[in-house]
Amino acid sequence: MSQTPRLLVFDLDGTLIDSRKDLCNSVNATLEHFGKAALPDDIVAGYIGDGAATLVRRALAHAHMIEDQPDPHDDSFVEQALEFFLGYYRIHKLDFTYVYPGAIESLEAIHAAHPSLPMAVLTNKPVGPSLGICAHFGLDRFFFQNYGGNSFPTKKPDPQGFLALVAEAGVKAADAVMIGDSGVDVHTARNAGARSLGCTFGFSPQTLAEAKPDVSVDHASEWPKALGLL
Repeated sequence: MSQTPRLLVFDLDGTLIDSRKDLCNSVNATLEHFGKAALPDDIVAGYIGDGAATLVRRALAHAHMIEDQPDPHDDSFVEQALEFFLGYYRIHKLDFTYVYPGAIESLEAIHAAHPSLPMAVLTNKPVGPSLGICAHFGLDRFFFQNYGGNSFPTKKPDPQGFLALVAEAGVKAADAVMIGDSGVDVHTARNAGARSLGCTFGFSPQTLAEAKPDVSVDHASEWPKALGLL
């Protein structure tokens, strides 16, 4: 990037951590709890990225427990399923989840070279699990803030959370970069008037490519150079 960023905002799932297996297991435990067979992990993984409620709703629709199109009559059942999913995931969120290779090293390198550069997390995952996972892996030491999908009335790609971080960091949106693995993250940056860095190693390479981020990397170790920070 030609212009040195003054704020870095990271997505969590598919960007900092590979949580695919634990999320898929939690979705399938939910389906099985309500008497349906488990779905293949590749199917469930394609539904990740827009928040827990949307993930659960999509899985229920795929399992033919509700219609594909949102129907208010389904809301109470979706809430039941979401409650089970969140309870299960809260317990099992660290069974298989790991930090992507190169991620911590890149964050350490960026912080060492630019100690005053603010970094934050903005995820559509509920903020409780996000905080717990980041604390478990020691990622929290790099971030001045961690906002989740229930931190604001809206979720990504609505720019509300991103713009809140911009304001807290005291910078302009044009000087901030959203780092993520999906089109949701690219559109969040675009909607805020910011730049985006895409991670092709994450959960949603297809939506990422379609959204056309400003720059893309194939490995977390490439972040510092791609951001123009080293």
